[in-house]
Amino acid sequence: MQAYLCVGNYAAVPYEIQGLEMRVYCVEELCYAIRENAFLIDGSIMSDALLKWLREQCGLGELADFLYPMVHRQGSLSIYVSTILQYVGLYDAETIRQVEQILKRGAGLSGLEKRKEQIDFLVKKKKYVAAIRGYENLLLKWEEYGEKGMAVPGEELKAAIYHNKGVAYTRLMLYGQAGDSFLAAYRLGGKEEEYFCFLATKRLELPESQYVSFASGEMEHYELTMELERRMEELQREFRLQPEKLMLRERELAKLSGDERRYQEEGKRLCETLKEAYRFSAME
Repeated sequence: MQAYLCVGNYAAVPYEIQGLEMRVYCVEELCYAIRENAFLIDGSIMSDALLKWLREQCGLGELADFLYPMVHRQGSLSIYVSTILQYVGLYDAETIRQVEQILKRGAGLSGLEKRKEQIDFLVKKKKYVAAIRGYENLLLKWEEYGEKGMAVPGEELKAAIYHNKGVAYTRLMLYGQAGDSFLAAYRLGGKEEEYFCFLATKRLELPESQYVSFASGEMEHYELTMELERRMEELQREFRLQPEKLMLRERELAKLSGDERRYQEEGKRLCETLKEAYRFSAME
C-alpha cells in the first residue's frame, strides 16, 4: 500500500475541464483526469482560468507562476501538462512520458477530429443529451468551415459523427431521430453496417405490422432484414435472463396469483429501476 503527500489545498470551488465535462477539486484530481483522458486534452487547458484556480483555490501560486509564460507565449501543450504532473509528483517519470506521447499524437489531429473524440467520451459516460448537442454543434461547425473554404476532414469522419449521434439517440429510445442519423451516415459512407442500424431503429420504432410493410419494400436489403430478425430473436432470448425481465416475470406471477399488494410493489420497483437508469442517461 502506498501513501501520497497531497500538494496544495482542497478547493472550495471546483475547476471544470473543458471538453471533458469533469470537475476537479484538487490538483491531484486534475492530474488523474489528465492522465486518464490525455487524448482528449487540448489547448483549452492552457488558460488563465486554470492558473487562477491553482493560485486562489489550491494555494499553488508557485505552480501558476511556472505555467504563466507557457499560457501567454503559446507554449507546447505536452510540456505544459508534464510541468503540472512533475510538480505534483503523483506519477513516475515513465507515466508522464506516456502522457506526453499521447498529447503529441493528438496534436496532429484537426480541431474537428479532436472535438469529436471529446464528444464520443460523453457517449461512453452515458451523457447522451450533452453528446447529441455536441454532435449537432460539431456538424454546424463543419458546414461553417466548408462555407469559409477552410480545410475539413474526409466524409468518413462526418459519417462517424452521424453514426455516434444515432447511437446516442438510440440510447434515449428516440428511434426516429436515431434512424435519420444512421441513414445520413449510410449516405455519406455507403457502409452496410449503417443501413443495418437504420433498419434496426425502424424495427424498434414501428408497430410490427407497419415494419413488415416497410421491410417488404426493402428487397435490395433483404439479407440485412433477415439478419436483423435473427439478431432480434437472439436478443430476446438474452433479455429473458436480464434483471428487468425477471422483475416483469415476478409481477406477472403476482397478478396471476391474485396477490395485489405484491403486484403493486413489483410494479413500483420496476418503474423506479427504469426511471433511475433513464434519468442518469439523460443528465446533461
